[in-house]
Amino acid sequence: MASTDITSSRKRPNGAAGPGDTKPDDLAGLEAGLDALDAVQIRRTPVREVLLSKVLPPVVAVALVLVIWELLVRAQVTEVYKLPPPSAVWDSAREMWLKGTLLEVVWTSVSRGLLGFLLAVAIGTPLGLLVARVKLIRAAIGPILSGLQSLPSVAWVAPAVIWLGLNDQMMFAVILLGAVPSIANGLVSGVDQVPPLFLRAGRTLGATGLRGTWHVVLPAALPGYLAGLKQGWAFSWRSLMAAEIIASSPDLGLGLGQLLENGRSNFDMPGIFLSILLILFVGIAIDLLIFSPLERWVLRSRGLLVKN
Repeated sequence: MASTDITSSRKRPNGAAGPGDTKPDDLAGLEAGLDALDAVQIRRTPVREVLLSKVLPPVVAVALVLVIWELLVRAQVTEVYKLPPPSAVWDSAREMWLKGTLLEVVWTSVSRGLLGFLLAVAIGTPLGLLVARVKLIRAAIGPILSGLQSLPSVAWVAPAVIWLGLNDQMMFAVILLGAVPSIANGLVSGVDQVPPLFLRAGRTLGATGLRGTWHVVLPAALPGYLAGLKQGWAFSWRSLMAAEIIASSPDLGLGLGQLLENGRSNFDMPGIFLSILLILFVGIAIDLLIFSPLERWVLRSRGLLVKN
């Protein structure tokens, strides 16, 4: 019977290579190529590249807005008391800084917003898990959460003042009613997108109940949950501003919302523009300092943020 061994060590005529002849160098090259495909190239971004790609574009955009603003003022498209020049807004900020009230006003609102947001996370996370995992609860309150998410948070200010009075508890109640539905719905959406294979694999490995929720469901649902957290912060900040504008009181301290309302009451347009810019600045700062790094970490941990 003829031999079918194609890896025979007998030399072939004229040095011809057979189908089973594989050189060690070829195997090493193939393995190196596969390793290169699997490896995630991580390198530290140079400072110059960060400045050019991350810092310079927003700086140029802000400078362009200021130039257009100044040109509109000089073109006298409207009265100065309606559209003050950037220099007048700067003078208003400088005056508050010299009085020592600028940082105090910003911190009053930021501390309220962050504390209310953390309370919303503590309530919205378990609520979202219950809605996502228990069909009866989902059928009962799932539509209510969706409806509350679409309800303007300013609608809760009036009943919150009547129920709780003009105090910080009223502010936190408005923040919770605005942010909890967004956080819970974001987590529900993330859990719904978890592949069933992950859940079956977790159960096979013994990850059931709370252990499965912690080690399988939450990590797999993290992108949707993070989107819900980001939206929840936006609702928290907007709810707080609405509450501070409508329910302003000396007993509550001076926050950014009260500062905006004071500017409207006193026909102080530089103060109004300053309040708007400060509210915008806080929103951008929270996104850049907290949520953008979290999003990059999630993408990088899943191999979705790779630089070639």
